Amino acid sequence: MTAAVVLGATFGSGLLGCGNPERPRTDGPRAAAHATSGPPSTAPSGPPSTAPSATRPAPAGALASPPAGRKPPTMAPGPAGLTPVFERVPRTGGAAAGEKVVALTFDADMTADQGPRAASGERFDHPELIALLRRLKVPSTIFMTGRWAQEYPAQARSIGTDPLFEIANHSYRHYAFTSPCYGLPVVGKADMREDVRRAFAAFRAAGARNVVPYFRFPGGCYDEAALRTLASEKVTAVQWDVVSGDAFAKDADAVAEQVLAGVTPGSLVVMHCTRSAAPVTDEAVKRVVPELRARGYRFVKVSELMRG
Repeated sequence: MTAAVVLGATFGSGLLGCGNPERPRTDGPRAAAHATSGPPSTAPSGPPSTAPSATRPAPAGALASPPAGRKPPTMAPGPAGLTPVFERVPRTGGAAAGEKVVALTFDADMTADQGPRAASGERFDHPELIALLRRLKVPSTIFMTGRWAQEYPAQARSIGTDPLFEIANHSYRHYAFTSPCYGLPVVGKADMREDVRRAFAAFRAAGARNVVPYFRFPGGCYDEAALRTLASEKVTAVQWDVVSGDAFAKDADAVAEQVLAGVTPGSLVVMHCTRSAAPVTDEAVKRVVPELRARGYRFVKVSELMRG
């Protein structure tokens, strides 16, 4: 399965929302960031049974806790062993590309330095959205930061133990993995691997079990150096091909229209699970879900979409 590189972000002052209608950019050679063709590989199952070696720690992907049953697929490394990138079922992928499936993904964003804002009452969660997805029975993938899981452990556990959902890694601090990235603080290259591992550890500490070995770069920003650095972590980077435009939006209908106009069979949509950054996402979903179902679409998690 091939993967194309698609990035995007919409940012507000001090709080990032991933997914901007503008075309994205990368700092490394485009060809180097493409994943190779071929069947997906199999992700390691469950957390390691023994403590990681002090000199060779377990890769971050091994720290995921996939649900019982079929293991979530991952992709083969890209050129020169780079971390592979998945954005949608390739339009040339045969029967799977023509099947009317779509994955809704929701970024649960919270940066490491936003604790004081949460303490003062700002809400980085969105329980109404999660409740709506449950009522509508929409399988979804939540790309969660470790800091979000620490701020809302009960919600992280509830999401991560519900078979309707799977939790994927959106970093611990929600800092950028390359610069510039819309004003985000930048993770040093030496700290990138630990940031990803720390997020998986936060999910485990919260009691989440349905955790998959997928990673979404904060802001969707990455370059060849970031893909090379994370290659040893055995995660598949997941981007998107449909930007909802929900970050800091005020008009739910406009968000819904943008999603409905962009979805094609095999699409992967980026939305948000953060009330302060995306206050109308739940209202948009109330329109998107029934309309796509009326068009014959079936909702799937990223793991199923990647399986093809």
